[in-house]
Amino acid sequence: MRRGALTIAVTIALSGTGACTSSGSSGASGTSGRGTPHAGVVAALRSAEKRTDDAESARVRSTTTMGSDLSMTANGVLGWSDGTTGTVTIAYTGGTTADLMRKLGTTSMEARYLPDAYYAKVGERFAAQAGGKHWIRYEYADLAGLGNQMQTTAPHHSVKLLLTSGDVRKVGEETVRGEHTTHYTGAVDVAGLASGELKKQLTRAGVITETVDIWIDDRDLLVKKVEKGRTANGAYSQTAYYSEYGAKVSATRPPASDTEDFRDLLSKQGATPRSTS
Repeated sequence: MRRGALTIAVTIALSGTGACTSSGSSGASGTSGRGTPHAGVVAALRSAEKRTDDAESARVRSTTTMGSDLSMTANGVLGWSDGTTGTVTIAYTGGTTADLMRKLGTTSMEARYLPDAYYAKVGERFAAQAGGKHWIRYEYADLAGLGNQMQTTAPHHSVKLLLTSGDVRKVGEETVRGEHTTHYTGAVDVAGLASGELKKQLTRAGVITETVDIWIDDRDLLVKKVEKGRTANGAYSQTAYYSEYGAKVSATRPPASDTEDFRDLLSKQGATPRSTS
């Protein structure tokens, strides 16, 4: 039971942070085919995509729910000028995975994103089962469908994903945390997407349908997004707020002497990571 629990927990430590974080990474060339978005809406979204991309960093605060398996929050500063970099604090707040993580003494962790790998810091009890080391290193390709998601957490990718929707539309003007914003929404039907990298990414992640809502401020910067969808494993949702654009990003590589590679850890537990093919 201990071996199985540890294997599941280290997998969730990665997948819980990667899921629902703007899996789109291509523009609006592939759409679900339900119609042609209004030219003014597309122009506004493309402007927001560029402005948000050019900002290169922001503070991200998010809440994610994955059915009855997991509820979690994340808070930190992420940059995207050269791959995804930054440091985020993740707290597991509910669900069966949170119960498991609690038994292993790790209800929250620090996550560091570097261009070549992702690092998760675990608690003492967890570390005792991982050879005494406190950091787990994941290459982005270690888990099927999550590698690309982990590297596309930047807010402008939410705009790109929304642009793939054939029914993207303007909802209206709203106030978000005291800021005047414009609200846009659209639905993505993965089966209806044109063949391409985006469809492959969403299919690998098990996404069947997804609704994306974003709120853009008067500077053409994304300040809020809500993604809701369904995968083969059930429903998920994420709400994220973005602020402090241009904030300084900090992400140092943990000491090698205190780091265990994810694949090595699974091998010791008698398991192997899923193929990314």
